Amino acid sequence: MDQMMMGAMSKDMMSMPGMETMDMSVMQACMDACSACEQACTVCSTQMMSCAPACMSCADMCNTMMRAMMRMQGMNPATMMSMLDACMAMCQLTMDECMEHADHSEVCKMCAQACKACMDACMAMKDMMMAMS
Repeated sequence: MDQMMMGAMSKDMMSMPGMETMDMSVMQACMDACSACEQACTVCSTQMMSCAPACMSCADMCNTMMRAMMRMQGMNPATMMSMLDACMAMCQLTMDECMEHADHSEVCKMCAQACKACMDACMAMKDMMMAMS
């Protein structure tokens, strides 16, 4: 993301109570992971395997998580952490479903890896937020 956008997001984030010391690089990494996971899940859902419904839901959840992080007005830390938990849960379910096909589907393997990366990024974001409170 370009510096101007990061600056605008930083300003919005810093205006939230208790978020004055937010590390924007952790937030950016989480948004990037959500975007990558959304894309991987969308591609995987077209394979028409049994993981397709989970992949479609995960793509939607990752998109919602990413958009919520870009629109900070009206967000509070407790709500953000609940959304991070929901995103991690959806990614875990999808990763588990895709791993059942990973031995014979490179697309499912890639999707499972993207889900794992998204879970890790969401956990890093949540850990940072918890350390700030």
